[in-house]
Amino acid sequence: MVIKIFLFCLLFYIVTLGQDNSFNLIQNKISAEKIQKHISYLGSDELEGRGTGSRGGELAANYLAKEFLNYELIPLGNNNTYYQYIQMHGSTPKESSKLILYDKNDNQFLLNISTDYILLNLGDQTYIPTPLPLIFAGYGITAPEYDYNDYQSIDVEGKIVVVLEGEPLSDNKKYFDGVNPTIYSFADAKKRLAISKGARGIIIIPNLDDNPYFDWEWINQSSAFENVQLAYAVTSNLSLLFNPLYAEKLFIDSPFSIDDIYQMHRNHRMISFPLQTKISFKGDFERRDFIASNILGMIKGSDEELNDTYIVLSAHYDHLGIGFPVEGDSIYNGVFDNAAGVAALLEIASAISSLEENPKRSIIFALFTGEEKGLLGSRYYIDHSPVPLYKTVANINIDGIASFDRFKSVVGIGSEFSTLEVFLEETAFQNELNVTEIPSIFRQTDAYLSSDQITFARAGIPSILIFEGLDYENISTEEGIERFIEYSKKYYHTPKDDLTLPINYEAVIQHTEFIMNFLLTLANSEVEPEWYQSSPYLNIRLRSIAERK
Repeated sequence: MVIKIFLFCLLFYIVTLGQDNSFNLIQNKISAEKIQKHISYLGSDELEGRGTGSRGGELAANYLAKEFLNYELIPLGNNNTYYQYIQMHGSTPKESSKLILYDKNDNQFLLNISTDYILLNLGDQTYIPTPLPLIFAGYGITAPEYDYNDYQSIDVEGKIVVVLEGEPLSDNKKYFDGVNPTIYSFADAKKRLAISKGARGIIIIPNLDDNPYFDWEWINQSSAFENVQLAYAVTSNLSLLFNPLYAEKLFIDSPFSIDDIYQMHRNHRMISFPLQTKISFKGDFERRDFIASNILGMIKGSDEELNDTYIVLSAHYDHLGIGFPVEGDSIYNGVFDNAAGVAALLEIASAISSLEENPKRSIIFALFTGEEKGLLGSRYYIDHSPVPLYKTVANINIDGIASFDRFKSVVGIGSEFSTLEVFLEETAFQNELNVTEIPSIFRQTDAYLSSDQITFARAGIPSILIFEGLDYENISTEEGIERFIEYSKKYYHTPKDDLTLPINYEAVIQHTEFIMNFLLTLANSEVEPEWYQSSPYLNIRLRSIAERK
């Protein structure tokens, strides 16, 4: 601990020494009126929820490109435009899709889509005509650094893997990062590992023990939207989420029940074993192919040596579009998620473009589509980056902006993995704020894994998502927590996340200015952010640098 504190202080000193302080703190550059204008348009019913590949999504993209043109940003899209075109494939499962469960006596039970299960990252070609055996594989994790392997005693080749959501419980920071979720808890990580082991598909059971706010009806409504994939990444492997209230069906005649599985989770004694059931699946889908766009622009750095390195400031402009009606409203406007974040990015781009001298490093402003469909826009950006990834030194992602009240502290989601933590401390100090950790009540939400910053981390690029802390100027911490929970339960991913929600624009300006000053602190430092030695993303970065990719 003493060594870590010493290194942190040394890095803080080096980062501070490398600053040109005339750049570091910029006030009164952010306009509440302009942010409100952006939010009012992007969150309006006219844009129909900005669904990926929809009319509203295209209107939003056009609006954003015009704003970039107004700021005279350098185009980084296709054909010297701001549009990075992405070929995508959409599919929607029909009720006529058939998932059949077989017991050990080959009795058949038709499982109902929406009620019993929903499809995840589905592909039109998913087809299992011959019943395949199910096998329970614990959490579906292999983590050598923790000496943990759910697959050690089982052979899953040619089978369908059933796993429990999440990962082993731990209070030890050195074991699965204690109470904080790791990349192993991510559904995509479980799926990729299962397929690499030879499995034909995966069934994930939500962990009711770890998610007190679990709501299958909400999940079912969210899944009613079109599934979208990158055109070059359509999968043919079955992947589904099973309703935990009916998960006992999968364990018919097996030595352990779903209740036993939950008890194993609590007792830290998870085991893997074959089930006595099989499944077959025949999907029936509505399909379409279309083009959607990321919007990309750049401010070239002013330093002759540093301007060939890049910082990406990103936000996703898409939302869910038109979907399941709630109280007669079917437009999922996505004002907080993420029209407000996009508006903040636009104002930051406008403010920095108006500076008398550009920052030393180049800054890329990236507005991504398809985030709600599985981080598709950021994934495409990484696969087709307009600049070398090894020269991209950091990503700052914006997914939501403070709106309750002015705040006294900030939280850096993912900062613990890299020296972005040091830059965050530096910027907070300059802005007379504290840096705090994620409150324990919210740690199960996997914030770092759930938005576009994780795409950059997986490409080896240090990334961060900055939220306000829970100590406010005019409301209590308890009231702040209640408002976060209320938004999550009543408004998030519903048509009620619209322009009727109250917004404290003093908080919006404070948050936006902080992100801008953090960005400028990075852009004007001669010291690049680096992953800590303990980071799971370090080796990816080293490989990218070695291969100059």
